[in-house]
Amino acid sequence: MDRTAGQKSAAAHLYPQIEPFDQRMLDVGDGHSVYVEQCGNPKGLPVVVLHGGPGGGCSPMMRRFFDPETYRIVLFDQRGCGRSQPFASVDNNTSWHLVADMERIRTVLNIDRWVIFGGSWGATLALIYGITHPDRTAYLVLRGVFLMTQAELQWFYGGGAGAFWPDLWEKFTEMIPKDEQDDLIAAYHRRLFSGDRVSEQRFSQAWAAWENALASINSTGAISSSPPNYARAFARLENHYFFNGGFLECDRWILKEKTRIAHIPASIVQGRFDMICPPSGAWQLAEGWSRADLSILPLSGHALSEPAISAELLRITRALRSLRSKLDL
Repeated sequence: MDRTAGQKSAAAHLYPQIEPFDQRMLDVGDGHSVYVEQCGNPKGLPVVVLHGGPGGGCSPMMRRFFDPETYRIVLFDQRGCGRSQPFASVDNNTSWHLVADMERIRTVLNIDRWVIFGGSWGATLALIYGITHPDRTAYLVLRGVFLMTQAELQWFYGGGAGAFWPDLWEKFTEMIPKDEQDDLIAAYHRRLFSGDRVSEQRFSQAWAAWENALASINSTGAISSSPPNYARAFARLENHYFFNGGFLECDRWILKEKTRIAHIPASIVQGRFDMICPPSGAWQLAEGWSRADLSILPLSGHALSEPAISAELLRITRALRSLRSKLDL
């Protein structure tokens, strides 16, 4: 199939909107309960969808990338965001807690192995889970790859992306005194966790606005305010993870450990002009991974909703329908 076919109208060709057949709040310990839903065919090909952020939350659109007659679609809001409780909490909230939550969900839902579908931070979490539980990971579908490296954080919060968007970069940095601008993640961290709710909200909006404005290749640079509660969870959780290097043992941990998933088939979808997660990360991930298929899409950015990205992800999920027996699912 021509991978460019139908890209302009890809969003219109997502599967129809569906409602969950199962919704629950799952106690995962540590004072946290996470929202979990299932859609599609209860006996279908199991796929778990990992949202971005950290702190973004899942959305109804994420259900629409899968044939509901073929897939058993599992979505959940990660700790501290969406419908999960306590909201915007960073206590007992690390990558390893989220991996454990995924295992708890898989066990409770009586799923042996599943397809992992994640973009941006969702791709990071998918990779961490796959490396930790390769025996439970049947296939990885990754979009807008983020490897939680210092180089990637420096690109987005150290002026790399700002060189392309100097006007928006100025708005993001002018909130911080000059003598703290050498480490904006740390500077925002102090303000997002200051204990002053009004100040925290102001810096949450600024943090979210910088990322949201750069998500689409069609961005005009217009800054729109996110809903206050969303911005607060998104900014606090994302900053918490970035400030702590994703709670990984060392920089470039995913790349150092990727041999553990070398046998797992994967599809990697990357926008050529992704300002948030540059293509170099996807390229390094795919390098030497013989079972990974990397598609770098021209004239595409970061957002899941971009036509070419949507079209390619739909192509992949449709192709996977015929591979169920080979994936042993």
